[in-house]
Amino acid sequence: MDTLPLVSPEQVGLSAARLARVSAWMKGWVDSGKLPGLLVAVMRRGELAFAETYGKADVERNKPVRPDTIYRIHSMTKPLTSTAIMMLYEEGHFQLDDPISRFLPCFANSRVAAGGMRGKIETVPAERDITFRDLLTHTSGLTYGFMEATPVDAQYRDRGVDFQTSDKTLGEVVEIAAGIPLIAQPGAEWNYSIATDVLGHLVAVISGKQFAEFLRERVTGPLGMVDTDFHVPTDKLPRFAGNYTRAADGRLMLIDDPQKSIFGQKRQIASGGGGLTSTASDYMRFCQMMLNKGELNGVRLLGRKTVELMMTNHLRGDMAAMGQARFSESSYEGIGFGLGFSVTLDPARAQILGSAGECAWGGAASTAFWIDPAEDMAVIMLTQLMPSSTYPIRRELRVLTYQAVVD
Repeated sequence: MDTLPLVSPEQVGLSAARLARVSAWMKGWVDSGKLPGLLVAVMRRGELAFAETYGKADVERNKPVRPDTIYRIHSMTKPLTSTAIMMLYEEGHFQLDDPISRFLPCFANSRVAAGGMRGKIETVPAERDITFRDLLTHTSGLTYGFMEATPVDAQYRDRGVDFQTSDKTLGEVVEIAAGIPLIAQPGAEWNYSIATDVLGHLVAVISGKQFAEFLRERVTGPLGMVDTDFHVPTDKLPRFAGNYTRAADGRLMLIDDPQKSIFGQKRQIASGGGGLTSTASDYMRFCQMMLNKGELNGVRLLGRKTVELMMTNHLRGDMAAMGQARFSESSYEGIGFGLGFSVTLDPARAQILGSAGECAWGGAASTAFWIDPAEDMAVIMLTQLMPSSTYPIRRELRVLTYQAVVD
């Protein structure tokens, strides 16, 4: 972490001896050959109390993880995109229950899948249009092609609805997605989806600026997130981590060489749902802004009431009650969803240490963050292993960080 000096954990109500368990845990996962490397940072009361790296960022080139290593944060992009759209909400451009068809007519009169046979999807009319809140809470009826669970997912794959790899523009891919049936009525179910990519396109349409440009000018730039962008420039590629998966024999296998990665090229599409690369210190600045209720170092992105609304559960009950009992390696009993990230409702029902009101999310390459207003605490974990459900490292780290709180 290159922006905050480390303080003694005891100064902020944490135990140095107990935090040392995190170090041993990091060493165990990397030395076992299961993870290439790890970075963990713990901040409390605005002070950095723990920041350690272990292992390799690039195994093939024998490059160690460093505090300024750049990672693919994938779905940790979503809270930043949600922040951008909420800034436009604060300016009065729309209400949360407004239909997005006001700005994107291609989403008017959507159809919803209702069964079918032999590859043909039977549909019924949507009972209402998708709203901004539906997109922010993943209750829009949209899905992801990689889910491979329904014939609708297959249409996403067949028609190239992939915001990570497409050579089309953001608007073109959104237009294709709008022509595919929804998998549920808007507002009826929680389904992880391309919703935040659609929000990125809405940012562009409403603001009149390219989404990537808006994010740089209004969010990451003002927050001082100097290494956060949709591509890694040539001079920063030596700091870019490799991305790995677990091979059939259990060993690490490189799936994205940092020196040859698609992230090293400037592309016309910018994925609001998962396209950013970032560093621990950059993302911690975003976490601190949220803990500060919208402000960092004199720069205010959002009003206090807006942040509080974002960090409130907007579902009917928890995510399990909305049709999603599990996602990645986590159970969603006792976990709700706010405007851009999960919200813990009941740690006992979730069967994990934490606080009611804690907000969190993770990325496809096993990255994670959580923000706990009750404890004035934020934790970031960065590594690069796909899929994120490979090992239960997020749940384990949650225990190891919270057990260190002693005041």
